[in-house]
Amino acid sequence: MELKEKLKTLPKKPGVYLHKDSNGTVIYVGKAINLYNRVNSYFKGAHDYKTTKLVSNIVDFDYIVTKSEKEALILEYNLIKEYDPKYNIVFKDDKSYPYILLKDCKEPFVDVVRLKKKSRYKGKLYGPFPDVGAARNMVQLINKLYPTRKCSSLKNDLCLYYHLGQCPGYCKIDVPEEECNKTKEDIISFLNGDSKDIINDLKKRMDEAVEKLDYENAAYYRDLIYDVKQTNQKQDVQKNNRETFDVFNYYVEDGYIAITGLFVKNGRLLSSDKFIDYLVGDAENFVSAYIYQFYEINEKPKKLYLPEELLSYFEGVYDAFTVNRGYKYQLLKQAKTNSIELLNQNKKVITNKEEYNEQLDSEFKRIFNKEIKRIELFDNSHTGGTNTVGAMVVYKNFKPSKKDYRLYKLEESADDLSSMKEMLYRRYFRVLKDNLQRPDLLIVDGGRIQIDIAKEVLGSLMMDITIAGLGKDDHHNTSYMMNSDYDIIEIQKDSNLFFFLTNMQDEVHRFAITYHKKLRQKAVYKSVLDDVKGLGPKSRVKLLRKYKSISNIRTLSLEELETVLNKNTAEELYNKLRAEENA
Repeated sequence: MELKEKLKTLPKKPGVYLHKDSNGTVIYVGKAINLYNRVNSYFKGAHDYKTTKLVSNIVDFDYIVTKSEKEALILEYNLIKEYDPKYNIVFKDDKSYPYILLKDCKEPFVDVVRLKKKSRYKGKLYGPFPDVGAARNMVQLINKLYPTRKCSSLKNDLCLYYHLGQCPGYCKIDVPEEECNKTKEDIISFLNGDSKDIINDLKKRMDEAVEKLDYENAAYYRDLIYDVKQTNQKQDVQKNNRETFDVFNYYVEDGYIAITGLFVKNGRLLSSDKFIDYLVGDAENFVSAYIYQFYEINEKPKKLYLPEELLSYFEGVYDAFTVNRGYKYQLLKQAKTNSIELLNQNKKVITNKEEYNEQLDSEFKRIFNKEIKRIELFDNSHTGGTNTVGAMVVYKNFKPSKKDYRLYKLEESADDLSSMKEMLYRRYFRVLKDNLQRPDLLIVDGGRIQIDIAKEVLGSLMMDITIAGLGKDDHHNTSYMMNSDYDIIEIQKDSNLFFFLTNMQDEVHRFAITYHKKLRQKAVYKSVLDDVKGLGPKSRVKLLRKYKSISNIRTLSLEELETVLNKNTAEELYNKLRAEENA
C-alpha cells in the first residue's frame, strides 16, 4: 500500500506511531491523542529543519492504538528505549542524578546512589544533587560529623575506621539501638538543612582542643565548621515553606528547543536539569516525552509544576499543577529564562554538531556502502603479561553510549593477539547467545593481523559483521583505516572522520588503561597493607593516623618511615613501595 493511501486508513484514536526509513529501521516514535491527525500533519505544510529531514526519510509507518493518552505515553517511552530511534530524544542511563541514601538498617549508614527504573532502595533518599561530586562531598562530611558505619557490609573483625576513631565498631560491638536511632535523626536533620546543633557541638569541641593546646584537632574542627556552613549556606530555605516539588519549563526558537527542570527539596532549590536540541514535531509532545523519560530514571516528583499547555499530558500520571503567582510561579519563569539563555548560548554548538554528524554519516556510507549506526571498538592492556584486561566502547549515531561499554579480565601471560581473540569471542558468543544488538561496524585496534583474528572469531560463530582496523604510525598516532579486504582507506588528517576515529581510539585506550590501573592499584594497595613483613594492624593504623593516606606514605623517605616503624619493617615497606613504582 502506498504511503498516501495508508495515511487515509489511520484511526482517529489515541496511540503510538513508528516512522520507518527505506531499510525498515524505526527512525522516530511518537504518541498522539488522534493518530489520524498527528501522523498526517507530518506530510502537510512547512516544518522546521529537523522535522523536514525526518519526513524526507519516512518511507513507511506502523501504529499501535491505545486506550488512553496516558497509556500511549508509557508505550512511547518503552518503544524509544527498544528501538533507539535516530530522531527521538533517548534519555541516557547516566543522566540519572545522584541521591544520598540513608539505608534502612540498624546502623546509621549513608551512601551515594543513582536511581534506575527497577531499583528498589530501602531507606530514605535525599536529593537530587547537581553532580556526583557534590553528593560524595556531603556523604564524606556526614561520615566525619557522625559515628556512621563506613563499610558497605559488616566485617568479621574491627576495621581501620574503628582504630582511627571514625566508627564505634558496629562489626563487633553491640551499639545500643537508641544511640543508632539518635545518630540517624541527627543525620536526617542535617540533610534537611538544620545545622545549628552540630555547629554548636563542633565549636565546643574546638574550644576544648584549644584549651588542651591540641591545635591540630582544633584546626580539624574549625575546618568542619566551615564545611558545614558552606554546605548549608548554598541555598536559603524559603520562609514558612518546606515543600518538595519539581518545576519544568521550556523555550522554542528557530527550530530549537531548550528545557529546564528545577528541583526544590524541603524549600531549598537544590539542583537543575537542562537540555537543548533540534525540535522534532510539536513542542508539547517533545517536552512531555522528555519529562516522562526523566522520571523513569529519576525519583518521581511529589508535585510537578508546569506551564498550562502541558498539564493534560500528565493527568493521572503525576500530581501536576500550574500557577500564575507566588514563589512557584517565579520558579516557572526562572526555568523559562534559563531555557532562553541555554538556547541562545548553544544554538551554534547544536548546529555544528549536526553538521559534524551528517558529514560522518556520509563518509561511513561512502566507505562501507551501508548506514553505520552502531560501532564497537576494542583494545587491551597489560603489564608484562599481568593484569591483562580488554575493553569495548560503543558509539551510537556517532555518540559514545557508555551504558554499553564493557570490560574484560583476560587470561594472564597471553600475548596481545590471543587476548584480542579471547575478548572478541567472549563478546560475540554472548551477542549470539543472548540475541543482543549487533554492531554495524566492528573496529579492532590494529591492522591486517587483528582483522584476521576478528574474521576468524566471527567465522567460527557464523556471524556476518563488517570489520575494519585502525593502524598507527611510528609515533603511536592514528594513521590509517583498513577494511576487511585489507584495502587502506585514505583519510585526510584534518577531516572530521579522522578526528572522530582518533577520539574513538583514544576513548577505548583510556577505558582499558583505567581498568588496568585500577587492578594494579588494587594489587599494590593489598601488597602494601597486607604483605609487608612485620606491618601488623596497629602499625598500619599508626601510619594512617599520622600520614592520612597510602599516597602520602609513598612519598616518605626511609628515615621518615623509621620514625613510626622499627628499622626492619620500615626498610621492608620502603623497598616494596619503590619496587611497585618501578614495575
